[in-house]
Amino acid sequence: MDESFVGPLGRDLFEKEQNDLLADLVDIPKKACDRKINEFVKRARSAKIHAYIISHLKKEMPAIMGKAKAQQRLIDNLDDEFAKVQREYHLPSGDFPNADHFREVLSNYNIDKFEKLKSRMIQAVDDMLGYEIPELLKKFRNPYD
Repeated sequence: MDESFVGPLGRDLFEKEQNDLLADLVDIPKKACDRKINEFVKRARSAKIHAYIISHLKKEMPAIMGKAKAQQRLIDNLDDEFAKVQREYHLPSGDFPNADHFREVLSNYNIDKFEKLKSRMIQAVDDMLGYEIPELLKKFRNPYD
């Protein structure tokens, strides 16, 4: 770089910016990987919350009579049902879906026909989030370990 154009101070600043830019370029694959893993974790947590909600709603349905009324009551009081699930399983409220959107989608389904919660599937998600993802991240961050 021609020092007469920017002066010695400008040259130092330019080289610092250049080095910062090159460091950012080197970090792009790592940041993309982190972003994808974070999105995957978010989706897995969301699926777990949905499974708990659906299981809770199914348990609240009567065995024989009054199913339509019970379903409508559950849908109408979805915010309260979300709070019950949150308390029962100690889940963060920020992980729950938008109640209005969930209510709208849920109204097209028969809650009584939903599957029962399979605890081994929840355990598999918990194991993945608690052990497998952190191990995967370690490998990406320290590939030579």
